[in-house]
Amino acid sequence: MIAIKANYGYADGTGEYYITIDTDKCDGCGDCVEACPNGILEVTLDDFDELNAAVKPEFAQSLSYECMGYHQKCVNEASNCHSVCSADAIKHSW
Repeated sequence: MIAIKANYGYADGTGEYYITIDTDKCDGCGDCVEACPNGILEVTLDDFDELNAAVKPEFAQSLSYECMGYHQKCVNEASNCHSVCSADAIKHSW
């Protein structure tokens, strides 16, 4: 298996807003999809026909508005993509 880190997001004048999913660690369980309070994640087949979490395409260019990041809104949620990912495959840049 080839380890790939999939980056979703953008950089603009206010900062860098990327969600990175380490496909080597992600097992495609979907727990992050269920935990995301804003519904921005999905499980899809990657280029190697393996299931991995991904940011839905319609949210890739609006992450700073749709996903408040781990250190803001989600840290106060009972569960979020970070807390349910036992593989620690998801990172935020902000």
